[in-house]
Amino acid sequence: MTYAHAITALADPTRRDIIDKLRHGPLPVSAIAADMQVSRPAVSQHLRVLSDAGLLTVTPAGNRRLYAIAPSGVEELRKYLDTLWDDALAAFARAAEEKAKGKNT
Repeated sequence: MTYAHAITALADPTRRDIIDKLRHGPLPVSAIAADMQVSRPAVSQHLRVLSDAGLLTVTPAGNRRLYAIAPSGVEELRKYLDTLWDDALAAFARAAEEKAKGKNT
């Protein structure tokens, strides 16, 4: 999946809450759904969207499935965000140089 799929998936606040819950390690859907304001089937739907976007891995563990953040999916998103940051820094550097030139003339 591409970073665009990840961004689209993370546009939903419930999905960002799920990602936050998984930051400390793999969890089954019952633990993810605990204390959430949506039903467990809705959480399952959100998990599927996140998995389809490449942001989660799913590992069978007995009669349940453990969800975890997929490092490769997050890596694609991080690379994209790094390019935005690099562009912002380059624009800042150009602006600073132009301002410095204006003071020296």
